[in-house]
Amino acid sequence: MATHIEFVDFVVDQIENSGDITAKSMFGEYGIFSNGKIFGLICDNKLFIKPTQAGRAFIKEVVEAPPYPGAKMSFLIEDKIEDREWLSELVRITLKELPEPRPRKKKIKK
Repeated sequence: MATHIEFVDFVVDQIENSGDITAKSMFGEYGIFSNGKIFGLICDNKLFIKPTQAGRAFIKEVVEAPPYPGAKMSFLIEDKIEDREWLSELVRITLKELPEPRPRKKKIKK
């Protein structure tokens, strides 16, 4: 089941206080980014956040699941998705702990 764009828009709206948030279509689902750093996925109308130690401590009762078959486990956010303040704080905490994205190599023209 593919994710509905309305759900993506809802999630982005919920976390807009966390920084410059964008969602990009990736392989039929969506990646969620802040300033080029991917911190979550939206798959099958479910929100998954990359796991971090600080995020785990903030959530307390963590539910983990893979966003798609064969993927690493992520935090599955269901119960608190309507809580804009809580969700925005989780995103801010997660972003602080994740490494900066690697610079892309420039393609050499022949």
